[in-house]
Amino acid sequence: MVPTRVAVIIEDDGDIRDLIRAVLSQAGFEVYAAASGVEGVSVVRESNPTVVTLDLGLPDIDGFETARQIRQFSDAYIIMLTARAEELDTLLGLESGADDYITKPFRPRELRARITAMLRRPRTGQGPAVPQENDPSPNPGSHAPAALPEPAPASPETSARQSVDTAAPMEEEDSAYFHNGLALNHRTRTTEVDGAAIELTRTEFDLLHALLESGRVVRSKADLVRRLRYEEYDTGSFISDADERAIEVHVGNLRRKLGDDSRSPKFLETVRGVGYRLAPNALR
Repeated sequence: MVPTRVAVIIEDDGDIRDLIRAVLSQAGFEVYAAASGVEGVSVVRESNPTVVTLDLGLPDIDGFETARQIRQFSDAYIIMLTARAEELDTLLGLESGADDYITKPFRPRELRARITAMLRRPRTGQGPAVPQENDPSPNPGSHAPAALPEPAPASPETSARQSVDTAAPMEEEDSAYFHNGLALNHRTRTTEVDGAAIELTRTEFDLLHALLESGRVVRSKADLVRRLRYEEYDTGSFISDADERAIEVHVGNLRRKLGDDSRSPKFLETVRGVGYRLAPNALR
């Protein structure tokens, strides 16, 4: 039997709260709700949800601070919902720990599609999430961000062709990568730098995984956006400047957590005007 998934709504507007509750209930969630930031943090702590929808303008602490507090103990997906459309608010939301950002008014179908796409990602320390029978299918035309697809098993020939500038899979473990003291295991969703565990959000982890997989091949910001949406190839979906800027913010957060210096990178290298790639292997 598939376990019941839990969602928490943190929203002070009763009508919007009821709308989100209906969307999440139809998607198969057990739903809890809170009307303030402090109450929301407490509900998240008690219920251990998979998904949290978070209003930015709350009556006590704002959504940014609420997200920061939740991130101290929870790896739940956080989707910020707000009437503010300024790019700065989007960036602040991502920097405070949110995984996605939807402006009001929003379409219930879009919210449901984005949540469904997120659930394709495995929770930290676990295998891939098991879909429920009533999981909604994302709208093919939606630009909902989704997760990194599972990599195909590497053949012996592929492993043999890896260069010293590519993060090499660890021995007998195709889902683990090691590069300049950085270790990432996709199956266990763990990351370490010189043996010390590093806590990453799902989005940060999936971006790092994509770059480690690609090695010295440059990945454009648009390409990385598509990878997070499960669009392995260019399907013609719209990618905005804000989408690409969000990638910059996530990479910046990654560097900060990994202790990487963008001026003299050990892990992630910026290719100006294009995107990102793995820094050269220090062990030549």
